[in-house]
Amino acid sequence: MAVFFGDDYEEKEEAKALIKSLAKLIEKLGDLEIENVEIRAEELTLILQPMIGVMAQAPQLLPKVEKAIETLLKTEFSPPIETYPGQIAEVQIGATRSDGGSRKKVVRIGGEKTMPFYSFEALNPNRLAFAMDVFDMPVALAKSVKQHFEDVMHDPADWAKRCVEDFGAEIISLNLISTDPLIKDTSTKDAAKTVERVLQAIDVPLIIGGSGNKAKDPYVLEAAAEVASGERCVLNSANVDNDYKRIARAAKKYGHIVVAFTPMDINNQKKLNRLLLDEGLSKEQIIIDPTTAALGYGLDYTLSLMERIKLAGLLGDSDLQMPILASTSNSWGAREAWMKSEEWGPREYRGPLWETVTTITAMMAGGDLFMLSHPATVRVIKGLMEDLYGEVDTDQRIQDWITDIGM
Repeated sequence: MAVFFGDDYEEKEEAKALIKSLAKLIEKLGDLEIENVEIRAEELTLILQPMIGVMAQAPQLLPKVEKAIETLLKTEFSPPIETYPGQIAEVQIGATRSDGGSRKKVVRIGGEKTMPFYSFEALNPNRLAFAMDVFDMPVALAKSVKQHFEDVMHDPADWAKRCVEDFGAEIISLNLISTDPLIKDTSTKDAAKTVERVLQAIDVPLIIGGSGNKAKDPYVLEAAAEVASGERCVLNSANVDNDYKRIARAAKKYGHIVVAFTPMDINNQKKLNRLLLDEGLSKEQIIIDPTTAALGYGLDYTLSLMERIKLAGLLGDSDLQMPILASTSNSWGAREAWMKSEEWGPREYRGPLWETVTTITAMMAGGDLFMLSHPATVRVIKGLMEDLYGEVDTDQRIQDWITDIGM
């Protein structure tokens, strides 16, 4: 009884208990009806290595092991098949000339029939989409982000062009923070002019955000919606603390989309979505923002909430059948992303990694549209997307699922 996961295992009674557990497991394996997969002997030895010490002391188990191995080698891979009764609405962001707008191309999100990257169950129709943040005035940004935009931060149109032409942004997220009465109190008329200039400078779809001032934002977004009429922009955002009805009316009148924002509460999210639907918006005009917390600052709540929302929609909850927005640029609010510390390593790498990990987590949880800040994050995520959506050789890789575990 001296060998089990190492040479210093001496407790005989514990070893006997392990043998009994192993015997029960092998007995279950022996009852399986599985066929048609090959495995090399040396790989099988690696798989069974943890059992070897116990087996040497319990030869009576060998026949059961042999039976289990024999059936395992014949197993055939069968992917899980699950058909969900619901489907997420497809939202088109942007409008080309044929649609009444002036964008070179549109971006479609949503339309899912299953959870992200579950290509065995159903083929979701649209890829995830990524926007880059732009502000209408110079703002305090982390140094590793600011260095890429410092020379264009006084002109949001040039800033937006930099994001599109140099860093491949698919969508621009314009934040009109200067309209805040406590910052510059820029008028709604001037904010609308900024929106117009940015639209003329780029040919990709636009997300238009306010300053977060609940009293003024509805008027800012209303003015922006009018000047961007027909462009199918995203108005960010409506919530129960501001005049969501004014924002919904503007979106309906000028043909835009509304972000429904709530702070991490699925019941309040359902309530707000229903209120917007009652105002006459369709599911195809609503994007859910359930709030995105950064890695180390509540990302686990984001993960579980996004999964719950997406699964609820797929299972048939009509109030949650809209695509999800993840503002993963919130990662830069985490001190680990920007604070100078020799112990933590160079922040030039740490910051983009913080944003990237937050983004990947939200991607896997069910996010559809992501707001990013650092060009490196955009580059890494786009590369990952190419890999995740790449072709899979189902005849080879899937059928050799046992021997490909280490690939």
